[in-house]
This record gives sequence, C-alpha cells and structure tokens, in this order.
Amino acid sequence: MEDVQTGITRRTAVRSATVIGTAVAVTALLPGVASAAPSASPKATGLPERKLPTSANGWTIEKETNHVSTVWTRQVAGTGLSVDVRIGDVEEILVHLIRRFHYEVEELPSGDLLGWQEIGSLRAALPESNLASGTAVRIRPGASAKGGLFPYQEVVLRDVLAECQGVVRWGGDDDEVDESLFYLALGPEDRRVNRLADRLRGWGARPGEGAGTPVDVLSPDRRAEADGLARAQRAS
Repeated sequence: MEDVQTGITRRTAVRSATVIGTAVAVTALLPGVASAAPSASPKATGLPERKLPTSANGWTIEKETNHVSTVWTRQVAGTGLSVDVRIGDVEEILVHLIRRFHYEVEELPSGDLLGWQEIGSLRAALPESNLASGTAVRIRPGASAKGGLFPYQEVVLRDVLAECQGVVRWGGDDDEVDESLFYLALGPEDRRVNRLADRLRGWGARPGEGAGTPVDVLSPDRRAEADGLARAQRAS
C-alpha cells in the first residue's frame, strides 16, 4: 500500500528501517567511531608516577645544554663572560650574583666561571649536583678550599648573598666546604625564587639600580642583614 501523502510504500519504509538499524549496530562495534574512553592516569591504575631525576635542591637534572633542555649558554652582561645556566628565574638570579662578584669582589677571566656539568661527573647527594640542573655555578673553581677570600672580599660577598634574600647559598657555608660553589637553596615550587627574580628584573629595567650600582656594603643595616643570613645559613 502506498501512503498518499508521502508516496512511500510500506516495503520501502521497512527496508530503510532495516538499513538504519544495521548501521547503528555496526557503528557500536567499531572502535574509535564512538567517543573514545579517556585513558587512565597512573594514579587511577595504581601505577607509580614516573619522576624525573633531580639535583640535591629538587630541580630537574638536564643531560645536555643548548638543545632539548632548560639549560642554555647565557651572556653575563658587562663582563665578557658566558655561562651555561637554567633559563628564566634561575638565570636572572645567578647572573646577578656573577656580575656583582665580577664588579666588586674580583674580576673574573673566562676560565674562572663554570656552569652546568653532567651529573656523571658530580656527587649526586651533595650540593655540587645542582650544577647538573643548571641551578649552580662555580666561581674560581680552583679556589674551593676554606679561606680563599680576603676579609673585605667576604664582606662584599655576604652583602650579595643578603641581596639574594637566602635564595642562593654559598658552598663556603656547607659542612663540606666548597668556596667556589654557589647554588639555589630553594626548590622550583618555592615562590621566593620567582619573587627575587622579578625584583632583579625590575632593577635591570631602571637606571641606577642592580649590579654595577655602587652600594655601601659597610652600612650598619646592610651588615646586620648580611651577618644574620650568614648565621642562619651556617646553622642550616
């Protein structure tokens, strides 16, 4: 019988319904046609999450520089020096320290500044491992023994460390003394790292502030701050 209004026969309607039903059934069986189920996270499956190896201060170790890495060779403005260091906030902080050391403590030839090193050449449990994450530098690497600075040089260095607000630690204060080593004392999640880097960036954008600007390292306030930080870091 033919539907007068539509002109569709009963046989045509039944055949169309059969075709549609078959297509729906096949679609349900085909993988990837319907929306795929989300992949389970390691936490959901009970598998341990894979963590990348870190240096002693908690920053991720890098296998190389200047390629697929967070560590790149950076110029130290105003010194003629360059150093392999972790880009971003860490770079801002360590380059500031290097510049002040070069200007105010001792002028550095290129061989007296070293940055990133492969972890295989370092003791992983000690602060020197921070070199492998690009979060440390060696200044005058041949002068690691205690007493390598003149008294006034150490006064200036203590002022630089105080300016870094405890974010940077000097290996001269470690149990195993290494006066050539300077490294970030805080991990990558610590907001104090970013706050200090932002402060230094602000100085760099304003004339008369930042590294190279004369400061009175012997002023009572600066000495008190520097001495207080030294006591705290030696005790930690």
